[in-house]
Amino acid sequence: MDTAEARRILAECLARYRALSYAQLVAKIDHVECEQIGEPGRKFWQMEFQVVWDSQPNGDVRVLGSIDDGGWRAFTPLTDDFVKASNSEFVGE
Repeated sequence: MDTAEARRILAECLARYRALSYAQLVAKIDHVECEQIGEPGRKFWQMEFQVVWDSQPNGDVRVLGSIDDGGWRAFTPLTDDFVKASNSEFVGE
């Protein structure tokens, strides 16, 4: 798996979640969203995104993203995340 390319693709997809409001992210809590890019048998990426409460309900939300190529990397996918506060500011950045 091309790690640099996978990180770039994951960052691009997470950018869509970063653009969502806090309320829109809260509406996605506990729903896993899966996305596939490419064609099986060729270059192929599978991604999963999940929004969870960061530490307590009605507090900050954490958005988790992972990417793999369906091979051995599926057992240890590349991951990235961010935290958004209720005032729509990013935490820790």
